[in-house]
Amino acid sequence: MKAGSIWSRIKKWRPDWLTLVLLGLIAYVWFRPPAWVSDENRAAPDIRVILLDGRQIRLEDLRGKVVLVNFWATWCPYCRHEIPDMERFYRDHHAQGFEILALSQDDTAEPVRQFLASAGVHFPVAMATTGHTAALGGVSRLPTSFLIDRQGRVRHKISGQVHYGRLEDLVGPLLAE
Repeated sequence: MKAGSIWSRIKKWRPDWLTLVLLGLIAYVWFRPPAWVSDENRAAPDIRVILLDGRQIRLEDLRGKVVLVNFWATWCPYCRHEIPDMERFYRDHHAQGFEILALSQDDTAEPVRQFLASAGVHFPVAMATTGHTAALGGVSRLPTSFLIDRQGRVRHKISGQVHYGRLEDLVGPLLAE
């Protein structure tokens, strides 16, 4: 088949409205996949983690800040997709009292370190344990995040990908409190 005939076929193709709606829906879900946000109001557990840089941190040490505890993995495509928005939101709102604690579900730390270096991530990251997931109420899918207010209360559980706009909607009111 000649290249000219392929181009002429493409020019003749006129999608109907249903095709355009479906293509638009696919693009929307890819860039803003659905997430289920549940409202919670319970005390956050005082979990302890050892960050990849060797520092130890307790969730209690972050009291007074709005904290996003994010469970993710390097092998999870939605997790990898949300990291740049999380990093940008972290840079934009860290000075206002926003913190991220990312807990990787990977088996070993080396792929996590490599990914973080290539993605230019600056927020704290540690390896997750089953104790961490159980303490926060369980993680059945990745990514899953827990949003903790300045008083140390879990306010939201987000099952699915976060993006900048979703973070603005959920974190903004907590920063204003």
